Amino acid sequence: MDSDGDRATAVEAGLAAAGYQVVGIVAGTADLTRAVRDSGADVIVCGLDDPSRDELEGMRALHRDEPRPVVLFAEKAEPEQIEAALEAGVAAYIVEGLAPARVRPVIEVAIRRFRAHQALREELAAAKQEVEERRLVDRAKAVLMQKHKLTEPEAYRRLRRMAMDKGQKLGVVAASVLTKN
Repeated sequence: MDSDGDRATAVEAGLAAAGYQVVGIVAGTADLTRAVRDSGADVIVCGLDDPSRDELEGMRALHRDEPRPVVLFAEKAEPEQIEAALEAGVAAYIVEGLAPARVRPVIEVAIRRFRAHQALREELAAAKQEVEERRLVDRAKAVLMQKHKLTEPEAYRRLRRMAMDKGQKLGVVAASVLTKN
């Protein structure tokens, strides 16, 4: 992505020289997510003079809807801009142009950083899911304990038995117990 045609051509040449295939160039972030989805790009390289709030919001939408490693080559290096870019999902923020010898290492670092970030996001989502499932199980145990005058271990065993009999996860069974009561 680059609104400056000359810079876009230079970036494209630098990427080609480093062995990368450019699958598309867009002038702005308005249709960035759709363009990325349609092109199947693995990495997004952006060249911007001064990343605007709208451009960063477009990158944030891309990160949310079509997550990919994003490398941003910018002319300005204000700390607030760098922070905003990183929060928008930019994996690498490079200042002062594109040196052909730096292209491959920068992109490789961005890819690795992106993958590490995605792994952390997946771990966080799994941990949140596990906590929610435990809450459901605890609430379902409380319902069973009150309704059937069971101890906590008995209620838990009953939930486990129901899950095994139905071939469902414990959290799904717990949620069904809660919706029936």
